[in-house]
Amino acid sequence: MAINWFPGHMVAAQKKAAEALADIDVVVEVLDARCPAASVNPKINAMREARQRPALKILNKVDLADPKITEQWLAYFNAQEGVHAIGLSCKKAGESNKVLPEAQKLAPHRDGPLKRLRVMMMGVPNVGKSTLVNALCQKRIANVGDEPAITKLIKRYDLPDGTWLFDTPGLMWPKIALETDGLLLAANHLVGVKSYIDEEVATYLAEILLARYPESLTARYGVDPTDMDGPDVIEAIAKRRGFRIKGGSADFEKAAVTLLLDYRNGALGRITVETPETRGVQLAALAVELAEAEARAEALRAAETEKSSTSKAAMR
Repeated sequence: MAINWFPGHMVAAQKKAAEALADIDVVVEVLDARCPAASVNPKINAMREARQRPALKILNKVDLADPKITEQWLAYFNAQEGVHAIGLSCKKAGESNKVLPEAQKLAPHRDGPLKRLRVMMMGVPNVGKSTLVNALCQKRIANVGDEPAITKLIKRYDLPDGTWLFDTPGLMWPKIALETDGLLLAANHLVGVKSYIDEEVATYLAEILLARYPESLTARYGVDPTDMDGPDVIEAIAKRRGFRIKGGSADFEKAAVTLLLDYRNGALGRITVETPETRGVQLAALAVELAEAEARAEALRAAETEKSSTSKAAMR
């Protein structure tokens, strides 16, 4: 099942953000370090590139991510034109102090009280933007919650150093092109819970863990992942935890939720669910799929044209 989540308020929020970018020096885009590419909003990239604004991409929650793969992602983003990337955990004291100096480097001409640095905080919902805003403001200003789409309006804050910080609502995009991106966003609790099925997302997560972090499953649940697939993992968790439904069958839903929560809160260890390499494979597959779809559409158009021509000839 393809996962898409685009609440109505995001349409107006996206339009206002695009307009506000005219007066912004640097876009600070917050990503989830466990799924950095999946949590990049292509609409944000398009908006800032249209205004020729540099981006400071923050890989947040690095304390939950695989440190070796985080380094790969930082190199990946830092190789992009107009982009600088850093990793941090905005919940840790002092980590937010890295942000403004790095943003300043991207706009060296904005360096005084008459030329205040103006940054816009952007990102998909629930990546930690509001927590970072509160840390930068040195007080609780933005609402924080463990649910996507808490912030609804663009707000401006005057930071202690004179920087103007514009906080935007979490923004999704109308259609998620890669089905795997939807699954990764759901696994990391970055889309609304009504947009996906826990068992489907947990099964996909389990398959990633089997391929790259099988030891985490053994350590957490005491299972032997040898020769298992995703559904086997969910069933094993249900059996090990005693999750049963009426009649004695394994409670797959409860086991799926358990796996998702354990992953999200770090109980499975430091895990990153995508790498630059897997991203490249997925994008290549998408390109082939789109090319094949276009070829089919072109063949259909040609057939319709031929049918129309034959019909007209027969009528003469």
